Amino acid sequence: MKDYKRYLITAALPDANGPVHIGHLAGCYLPADIYCRYQRAQKRDIKFVCGSDEHGVPITIRALKEGVSPQEIVDKYHALIKESFEQMGISFDIYSRTSSKIHHETAAAFFKKMYEEGLFEEKETDQFYDEKTKTFLADRYIVGVCPVCGNPNAYGDQCERCGSSLSPEQLINPRSALSDAVPVKKKTRHWYFPLQHYESWLKEWIIQGHKEWKNNVYGQCKSWLDSGLQPRAMTRDSNWGVKVPLPGAEGKVLYVWFDAPIGYISATKELTDKWADYWCKEDTKLVHFIGKDNIVFHCIIFPAMLKAHGNFVLPDNVPANEFLNIEGEKVSTSRNWAVWVHDYINDFPNQQDVLRYVLCANAPETKDNDFTWKDFQDRNNSELVSIFGNFVNRTLVLMHKLCNGKVPPLHGESLQDVDNGMIREFEASKKKVEESIENYKFRDALYEVIDLARKGNKYMQEKEPWIIAKNKEELQKTNDVNKTEAMGELQKSIDNSLHICLQLTANLAILIHPFLPTTAKKMLYLLKVVDKILDWENAGKSKLLSVGYSLREPQLLFRKIEDSEISFQVEKLRAGLVNPIEKKPNNETPPSKREENITPANLPGKKSTIEFEDFAKLDLRVGTILSAEKIDKADKLLRLVVDLGTEKRTIVSGIALQFLPEEIVRRQVVVVVS
Repeated sequence: MKDYKRYLITAALPDANGPVHIGHLAGCYLPADIYCRYQRAQKRDIKFVCGSDEHGVPITIRALKEGVSPQEIVDKYHALIKESFEQMGISFDIYSRTSSKIHHETAAAFFKKMYEEGLFEEKETDQFYDEKTKTFLADRYIVGVCPVCGNPNAYGDQCERCGSSLSPEQLINPRSALSDAVPVKKKTRHWYFPLQHYESWLKEWIIQGHKEWKNNVYGQCKSWLDSGLQPRAMTRDSNWGVKVPLPGAEGKVLYVWFDAPIGYISATKELTDKWADYWCKEDTKLVHFIGKDNIVFHCIIFPAMLKAHGNFVLPDNVPANEFLNIEGEKVSTSRNWAVWVHDYINDFPNQQDVLRYVLCANAPETKDNDFTWKDFQDRNNSELVSIFGNFVNRTLVLMHKLCNGKVPPLHGESLQDVDNGMIREFEASKKKVEESIENYKFRDALYEVIDLARKGNKYMQEKEPWIIAKNKEELQKTNDVNKTEAMGELQKSIDNSLHICLQLTANLAILIHPFLPTTAKKMLYLLKVVDKILDWENAGKSKLLSVGYSLREPQLLFRKIEDSEISFQVEKLRAGLVNPIEKKPNNETPPSKREENITPANLPGKKSTIEFEDFAKLDLRVGTILSAEKIDKADKLLRLVVDLGTEKRTIVSGIALQFLPEEIVRRQVVVVVS
């Protein structure tokens, strides 16, 4: 493993056209924060940068809808997003914005250097144009009927109802989002980045050099590279954004996906005068935390830009998460099917760690996962309250009751195997948590912390210090001549068990801190210790609390969440839904081109087209082929072992005539799981 001198961590820049929801948190901001808090505890030189992306097409669309300027939109939502992150304990070193002067200067200079070195291709192409508003239209400015599900307001790049990727040409009855006019094609001039020139280098850098990347990231990159890269326009026709710094380029701005990742650089510039140390020195570890929809930009386009520009480090890893659905449906901001972070904070004040816990424990690290309010309640009540909080509370209650509120001594000569076994768990758990976090497996790391608390509860049940204390009281009442010595041994057993439980509590505070920072601080308050104890070097130690030290009265770390609170949240979510998807009559077919009178259902020998709702019931998962081999005496069949993230499956597929076994290993496939 390479020895890095400094760490630079980025989290995807959120669009400042609306608030952040829990899917955003689970996708990249929470895992990035956990990773950074852990690295800080390791006393490593680390910078955690982010900021609002304020130049996207959705911003100008929202501004038009609300009748205000784009600047008013980004000012409003930048403040709201920043506050939401602060309330959730996301510990950025800086949260900047791409409308800042330093960003415009940095992005324009980046583009100009590449232009002056002849790294762009200038092209004139036909693009969609709104004759009514005299405006060229990006894909998001074009809306129409989705050819897949019939949504009348699908965008020219994606349908937010069914999730299909689209192009403006596929829309039925396309219209301009600005004026409702039918768009026409018109010639315009732009600067293209010839990605195909970097294809060989990207294949060597990613396919050969980063096989350790997550399967979803590696597989998506390989698919793009195998399909062949094409030139990509790095400018757009608009008056909102970073202006193209060239003569005769009036009315043109940098493409948001050229401008936005440079925001990481400009934010670092804003943060420190030593920004170049973090971006230009080879002993820096650069890690991008993103959602899976941003993989191509952070793994192919931005690295190619950095390579072309020169002098910049490249990302060591891009640990992208999958998507988090809500109550069985895909998050849709346009339909208001989301749990907004600022709403959660209002409804559950001082409960940010509960949401952090649930989102990490249910993180979509290898596949899309589903957030439900019932699971939120169950995880809080059965794991945080009944396991973690219960152990800490019982330990402190018994310490006050049986040890006069002070840390009791450890009597080494009286230690039993169960005591030594519990002490060994401190170091073992530390190593497991450490290894998981270093490998971006935050869900596994959190499980180990909760499991250590679970083991603490089991240990306490085995030791039963309250029973021993009762036996001691009974012995005190007898006339046994040896009772003083016997009572002393009983007290040693009580002391040992509670001493170990208290040292375990201190270890839990250190281990839980990257995940639940507010909870860890509460624990430090109860233990009357300073923040210094949270340094990672202290984890795994069995002598963190001094013998004879007085501790504070216990307080509950978590409260139970009631059924009524959950019912309210579910009703609130459904009541706020805009344009709910209605089930279509069984005889209704998906929309076809209006000039076509025949549908697939009417063709001879064709099966009826299924409804989208029926299709959505299928459990489709993306898996990676680990091995492939021919089956004896079966010319058409291959035996595949496919990694689905949570399990490995053996699948027999009739593709032997189309593919050689060695050609499809590490390829990603869609599997219907039953």
